Amino acid sequence: MKIHEYQAKALLSEFGIPIPEGGVAATPAEANKIAANLGGKVAIKAQVYAGGRGKAGGIKVANTPEEAEKLAGQMIGTRLVTHQTTPEGVPVSKVLVEKAVAVERELYLSIIVDNVSRMPVTMASEAGGMDIEEVAQVSPEKILKVYIDQAAGFQAFQGRKLAYGMNLSPTQVRPATSLMTNLYRLFQAKDCSLAEINPLVVTADGELLALDAKLNFDDNALFRHSDIEQLHDLEQEDQLEVKANQLGVKNYIKMDGNIGCMVNGAGLAMAVMDLITQAGGSPANFLDIGTVNNTERVVSAFKVFTTDPSVKAILVNIFGGMARVDVIAQGIVEAHGQMDVRLPLVIRLAGTNVDEGKRILAESKIDFIEATDFYDAARKAVAAAKSS
Repeated sequence: MKIHEYQAKALLSEFGIPIPEGGVAATPAEANKIAANLGGKVAIKAQVYAGGRGKAGGIKVANTPEEAEKLAGQMIGTRLVTHQTTPEGVPVSKVLVEKAVAVERELYLSIIVDNVSRMPVTMASEAGGMDIEEVAQVSPEKILKVYIDQAAGFQAFQGRKLAYGMNLSPTQVRPATSLMTNLYRLFQAKDCSLAEINPLVVTADGELLALDAKLNFDDNALFRHSDIEQLHDLEQEDQLEVKANQLGVKNYIKMDGNIGCMVNGAGLAMAVMDLITQAGGSPANFLDIGTVNNTERVVSAFKVFTTDPSVKAILVNIFGGMARVDVIAQGIVEAHGQMDVRLPLVIRLAGTNVDEGKRILAESKIDFIEATDFYDAARKAVAAAKSS
C-alpha cells in the first residue's frame, strides 16, 4: 500500500527525521494561506502515487502567496502524467505547499527488503535526485548498501560507513547516522516494504533535510496498522483494481491487453499470460482466483471483466486440486444468469470433479468455446479476441 508524500513526511517527523515546513492544500485559496504563513518562497508539489513529478510539471516554485494560489489552481483538479503513470495520468486532488529550501547537495537514502538475503538493506548515494534510476544502471558503484540484522537492528557503524561514503563532512556524520537509525525504526515499526528519501538534501546551512519521501507498506501487515490503512487514497489506484478488491477478488492486477484471464494459482496465471503473448495476444489482467470453493468469487470476477471496456474475450483456465471444477463451472453459470455477458468465452477445465463441471456447463446452454489443453486455450482466446 502506498501513501502520499505529505502523509509520509508526517510519519518521518514523528520518528525524528527533519522535514521542511509546509502544509497540504485541497484548494488554491488554502495554498495561498499556507504560503503566506510560511512567509515567502514556496514549492507547490502535486500529491500523487507516482514518481517523476518534477519533469512532468508536478513540482513548481512560487515566489508569492498569489503565485502559489495560481500554480495550485493549475494543478488541483487535473490529471498528472509521468513516466510512471498510464497515458491517462493520475488525479491531483491536493498539493503540498512547502517552504523553499536552499539546497547545497542532493543525496539518496532508502530501505527495502532484499529478497536474496531476506534482510532489510539500507541504500545510500551521494548522487541523489530525479535520476537515481539512471545512476543505478550506469554507475552502480555509487549506490552503497548495508544489510541489517533484524535481531541487532541498524548499527551506528553502518550509519557512519554510509555517511562517509556519501562524502558528508565530519560534523554531518552523527546527525546522518541518527537520521538513518530513525528511518529504520520507522521501517520496522510500520511494517514498510519501502522507505525512501530522495532527495535527502544538505541545506546551505549544512543541515540534513528530507525534501521528498515515499513509504510503501506490506499489505499483509495492515491488520496491525489501522491508522496507516486509513491513509490509503483509493482515487489514486486503478479503479478496476479497486472494484475487484471490493468484490473480494484480491489477486487482480489490470494490464493493457484485451483478454480477460481467470485462473487459479499465481504460477498458472503467469504461465497463461505468457502463452497468450506467445500466441500473438495480450492479457488484460492478472487474476489468481485462488483455492476457492464458492461461486461468489467467480461471479465477482465476471463483474470485473464486464466492467473493463478493453476486454474483448475471456479465458477461464482452471486446474482443480483443492478447488473443485464443478464449483467454478456453477459460478460461470450464475455469472451469466446475473449479468449480460456478451464476450466470447474460452474455457479449459481439468482436475477435481472435471466431469461434473463439464456436465454443468453443457446443460446450462451457455455459449462458450471449449479448449482441450493449456496451449489450445491460449490460441483460441487470442482468435476470439481478434474476431470480437
